[in-house]
Amino acid sequence: MTLNPSDTNRRYWDALAAVHGQDAYYDTEALAGGASSLGELEEAAVREAAGDVAGLDVIHIQCHIAHDAISLARRGARVAGADLSPAALAKAGATAERCGVALELVEADSQALPESLHGRFDLAYATIGVLCWIGDLDGWMRSAHSVLRPGGRLVLVDGHPLYMAIETLEPFALDFPYADDGPRRFDEDGSYADPEAQLAATVSIQFGHSLGEIVTAALRAGLSIEALHEHLEVDRDPRGDMLAREDDGRYRLRITGERLPILYTLIAARP
Repeated sequence: MTLNPSDTNRRYWDALAAVHGQDAYYDTEALAGGASSLGELEEAAVREAAGDVAGLDVIHIQCHIAHDAISLARRGARVAGADLSPAALAKAGATAERCGVALELVEADSQALPESLHGRFDLAYATIGVLCWIGDLDGWMRSAHSVLRPGGRLVLVDGHPLYMAIETLEPFALDFPYADDGPRRFDEDGSYADPEAQLAATVSIQFGHSLGEIVTAALRAGLSIEALHEHLEVDRDPRGDMLAREDDGRYRLRITGERLPILYTLIAARP
């Protein structure tokens, strides 16, 4: 049976939304108590792209349960969140209300964001676990371009294609393409936030994208690249349980002793 990626992934992310929010990765209690959910790389990217977001219009693309959207709204931004999962958006709305912030939440495919969002935002923000769900990379970048005002910027912080290709470190094995070779089907329980979680839907469809493909798609969409950073160390493992925390509290990907990138940050502007 041929699976429709959007429908399959919507069911999968509905299942993830049901189990996320009561874990260390998505600590709703800490968020409700005033903590920010942005990690250090997201913080740095937002500062580099936009500085103080107070008074800015921000869209969080693929917002999931919207912890980062809530954190940005608390800083005085007017924030919209777009996601394909109605279950995630329902949880996002409830959490935003609990945190005392207003979000505009839109159920939408990030490869074709609706015209109601076009040209409205100073900052488009998407972070960690973004493009591996996207079959139409050009469509995604065109959508990011479409929602920005002239002079607005895209901040994308995501898993580096090298890191995404690794299945296990011990033994070392690869199970994911570095570059696009079409859809890959996975059937796995648990999640990056809670490896022991029992999911109501376990099948997902994912796609590999090389760094060159990502940058080229952004340029084809009309975006101007301002920065591309590759990160050799991070403050938290984006895949949940792949890396061991080192003595200084940081996470690094080491192969035969040499460090390889874990995440990258792309900052691009709509001219």
